Amino acid sequence: MPHPFIILLGKVVRGLARLRGGGSALPGLFVERLDPQFIQKTLAQLPEGVVVISGTNGKTTTTKMVVSLLEAHGLKVFTNRTGSNFTRGVAAALLKEIDLRGCLDADVAVLELDEAHAVKFVEAVQPRHSLILNVMRDQLDRFGEIDATANLLATLAKSSSQSVVLNREDPRVRRIALELKNQQVSYFGLSNDLLQHFPNDDDLRNQSVKTTKRPPAEVLLSAYKDDHATFTIGNKKYETSLKITGVYNVFNSAAAIALTKVILTDDFDARKTIVALSEVTPAFGRGEVFIVDGQPLELVLVKNPSGFRLGLKSFPASGYATMIAINDNYADGRDMSWLWDVEFDDLAKAGVASVSGIRAYDMALRLQYDEVPVTDVNTDLPAALRRFIGQNKTLPKRIYCTYTAMLAIRKDLRKSTNVEVVS
Repeated sequence: MPHPFIILLGKVVRGLARLRGGGSALPGLFVERLDPQFIQKTLAQLPEGVVVISGTNGKTTTTKMVVSLLEAHGLKVFTNRTGSNFTRGVAAALLKEIDLRGCLDADVAVLELDEAHAVKFVEAVQPRHSLILNVMRDQLDRFGEIDATANLLATLAKSSSQSVVLNREDPRVRRIALELKNQQVSYFGLSNDLLQHFPNDDDLRNQSVKTTKRPPAEVLLSAYKDDHATFTIGNKKYETSLKITGVYNVFNSAAAIALTKVILTDDFDARKTIVALSEVTPAFGRGEVFIVDGQPLELVLVKNPSGFRLGLKSFPASGYATMIAINDNYADGRDMSWLWDVEFDDLAKAGVASVSGIRAYDMALRLQYDEVPVTDVNTDLPAALRRFIGQNKTLPKRIYCTYTAMLAIRKDLRKSTNVEVVS
């Protein structure tokens, strides 16, 4: 157990950070400096161990789904629900949940981890199960080329003590299985008819969708339309409506089911799982909808070409006022050249009402090349947000935003509407 005095200091720092309106990772960084083994000592008490979810896209929403599915089966789950997926974020989340003696009231931990920080995490804490979602070109200034990211994820998979769940449709993820010796490997995947709708990184560049022989998948996304999806679990099909948004999250639902099945083994109840899945709402900042002046305002997180492309596919521009907010802080990735790999033609007819963020002019220039009309460009995000809302009062609104821009928008929206404070 961590020392009670360190826990007390960490909780004080957490309280002060909340008073200042942010700093979800700061208390974790503080307590890690005082006790580098804080996470290891605290998580060691969980009877069902630790589960790690990683990959380029979809970690936060998939983690939320897995937590909900496990809770529906009666497990108490600890998780880092803010999406702060560095080790300091995990430490900060633990500070919130433990008592002053260091006791954590949970059966299992389900953690989303940044690809690079997952490698650091597993040096201290061995996960029992891991889920690898996908590998896409993302934050090249941090990760380097895509094969380097795949190697990081392979390290995570090899550290797992029992099982690894892999995305069958991503060739780089699928190849990780060749490096695994002692782990049980299972897959989630797509029916052949859906492959073209969920391109992997190679498909985005050569536009070829290959249907080469793939290993059997424990869970398949068999069909989807609007907010309905059909999953094949084993040999049975289950149809359900979904509250989560975005086509990529529909596929990640199959990943969540597959991981839940592996964790629960004989206690897995497919029908109970599908019912619980139908009730999962969008994760923090990932398709959240707020009501502002009587109209919905939706936040869509974007951070790489594939995510932005699928976001534009998922949400029709017609009938909505659209804003794009692009920052280049460390958590967003410094290199914004990826914007040129996104096709913005879907926005050309309706146009974009506002472009903001630190890199507003870069974004506006990119839109100009796709002949997308832009009404307003302003690097002052709070001012741009107020103008965007004020000039589009009668319309539903959608904002595509990078991570730190999303945090800033959520904070500003608290002044005018009900926004859950996640810390």
